[in-house]
Amino acid sequence: MKHHILCINSGSSSMKFALYCLDDSEELIAEGAVERIGLPGGWLWLKDARGNRLADRHDDFPAHKDAVRAMFSVAMEELSLPGPDGVGHRLVHGGPDHVKPEKVTPELMQRLRSLISLAPLHLPGELKGIDAVTEHYPGVNQAVCFDTAFHSRMPEIAKWLPIVRSLRHEGIYRYGFHGLSYEYVTQSLKNGLQGRAVIAHLGNGASMAALKEGAPRDTTMGLSALGGLMMGTRSGDLDPGILLYLMDEKGYDARQLERLLNHRSGLMGVSGISSDMKILLEKRTTEPHAAQAIELFCYIARKHIGALTATIGGIDTLVFTGGIGERAAPVRWMICQGLDYLGIRLDAGKNDAHADIISTGNSPCTVRVVHTNEDLMIARHTRELLFGDKQGETR
Repeated sequence: MKHHILCINSGSSSMKFALYCLDDSEELIAEGAVERIGLPGGWLWLKDARGNRLADRHDDFPAHKDAVRAMFSVAMEELSLPGPDGVGHRLVHGGPDHVKPEKVTPELMQRLRSLISLAPLHLPGELKGIDAVTEHYPGVNQAVCFDTAFHSRMPEIAKWLPIVRSLRHEGIYRYGFHGLSYEYVTQSLKNGLQGRAVIAHLGNGASMAALKEGAPRDTTMGLSALGGLMMGTRSGDLDPGILLYLMDEKGYDARQLERLLNHRSGLMGVSGISSDMKILLEKRTTEPHAAQAIELFCYIARKHIGALTATIGGIDTLVFTGGIGERAAPVRWMICQGLDYLGIRLDAGKNDAHADIISTGNSPCTVRVVHTNEDLMIARHTRELLFGDKQGETR
């Protein structure tokens, strides 16, 4: 049976959305975003599956409810796109108790609000998006899909943090993120992830996951989406003593630390130029700081591949996904240099061409590039949860 599913990813000042038709096939109808919510100079844009611009509107959107109202007005009323049979939302954090997609209810919303302290940068905007749809379109069923759910099957030892034991019982442990992306990759590759695999989701946010026979065994992020790899503006792992030093010696408070770690670090902090890997690659021959930021990003990624490989006893498949992982051939090449001891050998021509398999024919480890689609993963989960129809793997 055919179902139209609207997927929404809300942030504090933006809301991305995609409308899918799921039947025997999976068809993207349109996608877009409302940007600068709550700020002057807002922007709503919408394009079809071929990239043709359907709407381009500049207006102010004081709150998420205004963004949702404008989205429905433009998409369904002005452009006559199909109304959704269900709406699926991405939630970055599900806490300890939410380990699978769930239907939105008032009781669930109350429980989710109690988790805001675990993801204060993400959950408030995401919950506002749900509230806005409920207010504007009260008759439509909604589902939430958690980025942490995929990793809930990790071994207990991989979830523990080496701090006082009582905090573990308060929900302070390693959750992992980008789960919808990892889930999409595992479904896409079907039998291609048998054995031992590391998936590298590299974008403005970056993480890796280790899998054994398709099941998660470890990941680089922890309690929050701040840990692990160096990212666009996020630091990744740091010596905790640095934070103590900044507080004691430099007078940093929590707000200043949050801004430093989430917005002024990573590629942006090291290069002093940009958080955009594409820009840094263009400038690396003339800007030493750009080159250094790229080198550090690749060094840290290479180190984490080695660490994750140790947790699964070797590696049979390495997958690159995410914006950088899918499109930045020089970054993939730099990361894989020096990993020959793990059987990772890239074919330069295939890598430059962004082929599906970029390893050499005699590489013991198969290296793949997979274009992830978190929105489609949300659409699949939402359809199955709300209507009982399970969609097959990517066609």
